[in-house]
Amino acid sequence: MFEKLLKRGFAIDFRSHAKAILSTDFPEIAGEIEEILLGSSIPIEEIIGSGGGETKGTQRLRNSLKAKGWTKHKFKVQRTIDGVPKESQSHEVDHIKKLDSGTIALEIEWNNKDPFFDRDLENYKRLHADGAISIGIMITRGPDLQDRMGEFVRRFADENGIDDFSGVERVGLNPTRRQRADVTKRVTRENAPLPFRDAWVDQFVSDKFGAATTHWRKLDDRMRRGVGNPCPLVSIGLPASIVTFGENPEEVEELIAAGEAEVQAEDSVE
Repeated sequence: MFEKLLKRGFAIDFRSHAKAILSTDFPEIAGEIEEILLGSSIPIEEIIGSGGGETKGTQRLRNSLKAKGWTKHKFKVQRTIDGVPKESQSHEVDHIKKLDSGTIALEIEWNNKDPFFDRDLENYKRLHADGAISIGIMITRGPDLQDRMGEFVRRFADENGIDDFSGVERVGLNPTRRQRADVTKRVTRENAPLPFRDAWVDQFVSDKFGAATTHWRKLDDRMRRGVGNPCPLVSIGLPASIVTFGENPEEVEELIAAGEAEVQAEDSVE
């Protein structure tokens, strides 16, 4: 299962008999997910986006899931005693698919704070215990993508000639006062000062894609500790090969705009 993804460098992990359940009860879903992921790519401009974390860095992937019928859904669990409502809980999942054989939940944690993994996995645990889902899937940045993020951001900076804050603003970014101060400190320090481009890349990557964000190693740590058990779980890590350079600027702008609009819509609801 997922042999093509493994050959492309995707990280895959199964927990609590998820592989057997997926292959036996949902074989068409395994093929569908593999097809979607193999056809997905993330332009470097979308990764840089509005600073790396504000927009959906996987907008093309999300669009492909929606096109295949994966919809956002809010599960509401109502408990009653002798017909009297006593407790109500809701659990929202970004992508679910309902079939005759059961319901599959899927979350993409591209770049949140890593406690979001706890939230998602605990949601899966509760929903599975209540019979609402049969299996949960988590997609996040894989280990090689996490390790090479600095390389990709540096290439973007090189190709766009980012040598000062005006260059940063020219590519659509607006650093905060703290971020500007951090870069300036690295450039002007007496001991081993850095060129602006080096300082900006280091600051951007550590600030937006640091160890405390959602990526494979943080997810794997939780899986090993049993977070989310006993819900059957599939973890998928996106590889470095999914990042692209030199795509059609108009299409990239549409992806970024769609991601920003989706985030703003979610914020207005909250």
